[in-house]
Amino acid sequence: MTGYVVWVDFRLKPGTRDSFRELVDANATASVCNEAGCRRFDVTEARGEPDRIVLYEIYDSEAAFDEHCRTAHFDEFNTQITPLVDSKSVTICDLVFEGCALKT
Repeated sequence: MTGYVVWVDFRLKPGTRDSFRELVDANATASVCNEAGCRRFDVTEARGEPDRIVLYEIYDSEAAFDEHCRTAHFDEFNTQITPLVDSKSVTICDLVFEGCALKT
């Protein structure tokens, strides 16, 4: 199985997590529900770091991710988070193995 993986590590301004979560949760939901090429969009909170949110996204291809970046919901998210974010780092990976839970 192949895929295009995007890790996004956000460092938020203190006290903005709740506002950021509303925006990112809406973006994640729209991505998974409305984009055929978006296979996964997880929003995670780092334990012990209240101002850090890490996203884990899987797309069918780089083209699918590029399409995601052109959606209205992404543009709205990206614009509205600007005053909430101190820094953002993005790591691109190739999905080389996708595990699954074993059923008993």
